[in-house]
Amino acid sequence: RSSDLMREKSFELRRGEDEYPRRLEDLSDPPERLYGIGAAEVLMDAGIAIVGSRRASPYGVAAAEMAGRIAAESGLVVVSGGALGCDAAALRAAQASGGTTVVVCGCGADVVYPQSSRDVFEGAMSRGAVISLERWGAPPRRYAFPKRNRIIAAISDSTLVVEAGVRSGTMSTAESASAMGRRLYAIPGSIYSPQSVGTNELISDGASIVCSERDLEMCIALDYDKLRLCADGSHSEQGRVLSALVASPTRADELANRLGESVITILGTLSDYEARGMIVRLPDGRYSPTAELLRASDRMGP
Repeated sequence: RSSDLMREKSFELRRGEDEYPRRLEDLSDPPERLYGIGAAEVLMDAGIAIVGSRRASPYGVAAAEMAGRIAAESGLVVVSGGALGCDAAALRAAQASGGTTVVVCGCGADVVYPQSSRDVFEGAMSRGAVISLERWGAPPRRYAFPKRNRIIAAISDSTLVVEAGVRSGTMSTAESASAMGRRLYAIPGSIYSPQSVGTNELISDGASIVCSERDLEMCIALDYDKLRLCADGSHSEQGRVLSALVASPTRADELANRLGESVITILGTLSDYEARGMIVRLPDGRYSPTAELLRASDRMGP
């Protein structure tokens, strides 16, 4: 059944074609061809790479699961390598939350490696994609994984590092993301843990620190303008537009100027939030959060 799915949903993308992911052009040497199984169009969607150590600690696995779940609930595509440890944990959590995932592998897209991640690969093929630079049937090779890491960083708008030693594939992914000007987030760890030396250094060098679920929600809200949709259907955090309105009721044209967006775009967003009962239009034309939303914001603190 798995092999039938692979045959039915396989694709090849060549550089210059409309379906070729535009983000890959940010690489110094974009790949000429990409092999994949699943839905090629998800490679164009807003995504976040969640990467970490293969020899993950229980803390790292739990943090990766938290990150994958929140990213999926925020409507982001979760991108990772499918390896043991943090990668697989993040992808499984995203898939369990109904999210879309992309696995970038260091072997042929039709080859599952490691076998312990078969469920992760099949989940991505069903809802998302498995992609590779390697030809069909290619076995895993050591040289392929550094190339794979660059693709993980390039295909994503931002990269979250969960756990990483100083010299590791995870750090090479972070370095690639930084070189392309991608946003970089990192989860801190114990100063005594070898798996957290790399993440702590990234934070020291300026990566956005993620210390809690709320931190990650806020990063996603501010950087993607996306609201996390909780299991009960409610939104747990406000995006850039709502954050601005919480600070001060504002007219649509002033808000557009402040956020660097077109008035039409802002009006569309405001209409959506108004229909959800999250904001109200005041008699003077300004928009303001509802009293309920303001109370929720106060409970979350600064």
